[in-house]
Amino acid sequence: MSGELVEIGQNRGELQADCVNCFGLCCVALPYAKSADFAFNKDSGSPCKNLQSDYRCSIHSNLRENGFRGCTVYECFGAGQKISQVTYKGKDWRKNPDIANEMFNVFPIMQQLHEMLCYLTEALKMEDARAIHNDLVKALEKTEQLTQLSPQSLLELDVPSHRFIVSDLLLQTSELVRSKVKKDNQPKKMRVSDLVGAKLRRANLKGSNFRGAFLIAADLREADLRTSDFIGADLRDADLSGANLSGSFFLTQAQINSANGNSHTILPSSIKVPAHWL
Repeated sequence: MSGELVEIGQNRGELQADCVNCFGLCCVALPYAKSADFAFNKDSGSPCKNLQSDYRCSIHSNLRENGFRGCTVYECFGAGQKISQVTYKGKDWRKNPDIANEMFNVFPIMQQLHEMLCYLTEALKMEDARAIHNDLVKALEKTEQLTQLSPQSLLELDVPSHRFIVSDLLLQTSELVRSKVKKDNQPKKMRVSDLVGAKLRRANLKGSNFRGAFLIAADLREADLRTSDFIGADLRDADLSGANLSGSFFLTQAQINSANGNSHTILPSSIKVPAHWL
C-alpha cells in the first residue's frame, strides 16, 4: 500500500509554475506597492508595465537588478496554467475582457488550493507518515476535485475550512517525521514564531518546527536545520550560508529564493540553488 500511495504523489509535475501556458495572471491579478521588492505601485487587475503582449515578462532574466525582487520569491504552484488552460479552457483575458475580473479573482483561490496539493504531495512521500497516508490521499483527492470546479463555484468556496483540515494533516505529518530526530544541545527558550534577526550561527536546530516563523534577516550561517518543518516560514534575507537543510520539508523554492546563501549551503534535492547565491 505504501508504494502505491507514494506513487500518487509523484505524478504532480503540474504543481510548478509553467509561465508558457499561463496568461501572465500573477503579473495582472496581484497588487503590489513600491518598496524594496517592487520598483513601482500596481493595483490588482492592472497589468504590470513589464508584461508583454505574449504574456511574457520583458525583464524576467533581470528582475532583481530592475527592482523586482518580489517577483522572484512568488510561487503560484501551477495555479496560473491551471486557470488559463483548464478552468477557462484557453480563453485569455485580453481577447475576452468580460471574464477578466472573474479570472483575476479566481487566481488567488486556485493558488491556495495548488499550494495545499503541493504540501500534501510531499507528505505522501514521507515514509514516517505512513500511519496517516490514507487520510492524506483523501485530502489530496478532495483538493484536486476542488480545483476542477467552475469559476463561480471556486469563488463561493470556503477555502479556510478546507485549509484547516489540510493543515491539521500536515501538522500530524510534521510531528511524525520530526519525532524521529534526536534533538540534543538545542537552544533553550527559543521563540520559534519570532526569530527576526536572530543570532543562530552554528546552532543545532535539527528537527525544529518553523511553521509560520519569522526568520527575516536571521543569522543561520552553518546552522544544523536538517529535518525541519518550514511550512509558511518567512526566510527573507535570512543568511543560510553553510547551513545544512537536508531532509527539511514543506520548504519551497520561493522561500529559498528570498534568502541568502552560498555554495556551502546544503539544500533538499528538490530545491535549486538561487542564481543570486552564485
